Amino acid sequence: MPTTAAAHHTLSVPGSTLHFRTEGRGPVLLISQSGEGDADRTVDLVPHLAEIFTVVTYDRRGLSRSTLDDPARPVTMADHADDVARLLAEVTDEPALMAGFSMGAAIGLHAVARHPGILSTLIAHEPVMPNLLSETGRAEHVAELRAIQDAYTSGGLPAALPAIARHLGIDPAHDETEEGLTPQPLTPRRTANFGFFIGTEFTAVTTDALDPARPVQAAARAGTRIIPATGRNTRQTVHTYRCALALAAQLNTEPVQFPGGHNGNTAFPRATAQVLKDLLRG
Repeated sequence: MPTTAAAHHTLSVPGSTLHFRTEGRGPVLLISQSGEGDADRTVDLVPHLAEIFTVVTYDRRGLSRSTLDDPARPVTMADHADDVARLLAEVTDEPALMAGFSMGAAIGLHAVARHPGILSTLIAHEPVMPNLLSETGRAEHVAELRAIQDAYTSGGLPAALPAIARHLGIDPAHDETEEGLTPQPLTPRRTANFGFFIGTEFTAVTTDALDPARPVQAAARAGTRIIPATGRNTRQTVHTYRCALALAAQLNTEPVQFPGGHNGNTAFPRATAQVLKDLLRG
């Protein structure tokens, strides 16, 4: 399936129909986005990678065009990990590269644990994975996510978005970005995606029981390289930043720094693409 021009596809999987996009030619690089991000959130990043990679982006099940067979059924981290395995099986017969950001990083770690050998390299940028933290840190992280859910239940997105920004150390009014980015207004589709992310996927994260040692052990057995990563401007008190540090400690390494903060891949797509190339071409 690798192709130079951008192409859109659908894939039927148990419980969902997934929408995904391919562009470029070369080794397969799957990008799994953060938050409510679907395949379109990487529109400024992908062109800078497609010259040397076949870049695969997708809408996670329940977001945008990846519809659910039963919207009332909870979506789990295992579902997301299995979707990654099925997507990669559709586009390549070789172990793939993956860059996961926040929620996408946590999905990548689950995929490594559940499907050893499907990835040759996983870049895990500030994974939203409370289990990586100490008991106290995990409890704080889970409580923060549940507080955001409560804010959304009581006040909708106007209440939840400021809470998310505080949780991630983001200041939308003052944080710097590269010039010439594609506008990403809060459309009805993005609004719905935020609702699914907060209402359903937060619960998948806070109820997840994966032993954080499993991905590391599975990666070692399968020869998968896991690269923990942080945003250069992310506050060190942010829980996802601390999750990346905890993952790095398990791997006995130091995290790689990416431009910007938690959402640096969308705020600094050109600079992010260059870091990805430097890490993945070797």
